[in-house]
Amino acid sequence: MSLFWRIFALNALVLGSATALLLWAPVTVSVPVVLTEAVILVGGLAVMLVANAALLRIGLAPVARLKKLMTTVDLLRPGQRLPERGRGEISELIRTFNAMLERLEHERAASSARVLIAQEAERRRVAQELHDEVGQTMTAILLSLKRSSDEAAEPLRGELQQAQEITRASLDEVRRLVRRLRPGVLEDLGLVSALTSLTTEFSTHTGLRVLRAFDPGLPSLDPQTELVLYRVAQEALTNAARHAEAGRVEVSLRHADGTVVLAVTDDGHGCGVAREGAGIRGMRERALLIGATLDITSAPSGTQIRLTVPDPRKQS
Repeated sequence: MSLFWRIFALNALVLGSATALLLWAPVTVSVPVVLTEAVILVGGLAVMLVANAALLRIGLAPVARLKKLMTTVDLLRPGQRLPERGRGEISELIRTFNAMLERLEHERAASSARVLIAQEAERRRVAQELHDEVGQTMTAILLSLKRSSDEAAEPLRGELQQAQEITRASLDEVRRLVRRLRPGVLEDLGLVSALTSLTTEFSTHTGLRVLRAFDPGLPSLDPQTELVLYRVAQEALTNAARHAEAGRVEVSLRHADGTVVLAVTDDGHGCGVAREGAGIRGMRERALLIGATLDITSAPSGTQIRLTVPDPRKQS
């Protein structure tokens, strides 16, 4: 039954019931209307309006649920669907909307994959240029400064040595940026070694205490999944240092119930998940890229970012 005929039938039912009561009930209307008759008429009208409103509310409830989902749906949280019941225009509208969500989620995942792949390629290119061009140039400058300082007399020697220390610190910073842009340890030694190196460097650079808990015998993961796990851990540590005002961060990597779970937990003041910024949305896009689930729990006692990756051995 179409929406028009459903609403028409509901109103016809209410009006028909009222007409039947007027025809067969022992109720009369005097002229002028007495108080008791007015009370009965107003009460009947109120009952008719309430019944009509209740029936319309029931009939249009699916439309209200559809409107709510349309205003709150987020493609970075896939799987949000409305139940499809019965037939008719509303059910067909819900089925069409669910199919549209399915298509948009697939298109969003595909476009995000292309963007992230291009982003990683650009990071590798920039890292290579920093290493080959800037790094080698600064190394040459450092050697030149050392030779000059060895041959110079005071006080010029002290100034050259100071310039040498500044250049060496800048070269170390360039190397650190290269490691952040292109984690060579991940490609050469694997995920656990890369996370160990990342957390060690993070602790040294920020002064935060970092605890590690990595399960032995983790399943073999493909390079893309390892890169996503590494980038999520990297972004989570960056958020903890910038926003959480934490003193301790724990990074764990566990294997249980057919999944690999990365968790980054800090003891800060919470990040306010309602205000998700580009960093968290970037993590959600990376999670979609490998079919993983990202959960963020924020409380006054700290924040936990948890990435759950299906075990590839269970999927095959």
